[in-house]
Amino acid sequence: MPVAHHATRSVALSALLALCAGMAQAQDATVLQTENVRYDYAQVLRVTPVYQTLRATRVEQRCEPAKADSRIGRVVGAVKGALSRDEVEAQNGCRPVPVEREFRRPIAYDVDYVYKGARYRSRLAEDPGNRLRIRIGITPAVPGVRTR
Repeated sequence: MPVAHHATRSVALSALLALCAGMAQAQDATVLQTENVRYDYAQVLRVTPVYQTLRATRVEQRCEPAKADSRIGRVVGAVKGALSRDEVEAQNGCRPVPVEREFRRPIAYDVDYVYKGARYRSRLAEDPGNRLRIRIGITPAVPGVRTR
């Protein structure tokens, strides 16, 4: 085979490979449609807090009230200084009692709002007040085009 023919064949093969690679790339290429974004304000209709309920138990001393006019109450009062605290509490009828407390704290807010006649609801981290700043993004719906 002549060298010129071999070189021509090699160039043609390279061009064909480049064309095929370009076509494969064009098929894999994704068209990202840019989004038009603007900001506006919506009117807040209602804000409902979402609460987290926490429960905590602690031990408190509960004592029966001593009668001041009884002889036992006077004796216990006189001996109080001489005895240790635990002994005095036992004498007064004190005992440890578990007391459960419940705490509620807001962790989010369900916000109902209206924008251009349409009602929406979102869960937000903070109470927005009377107006809610909203982000409006508009992208054309083109068949066969994938967006972000």
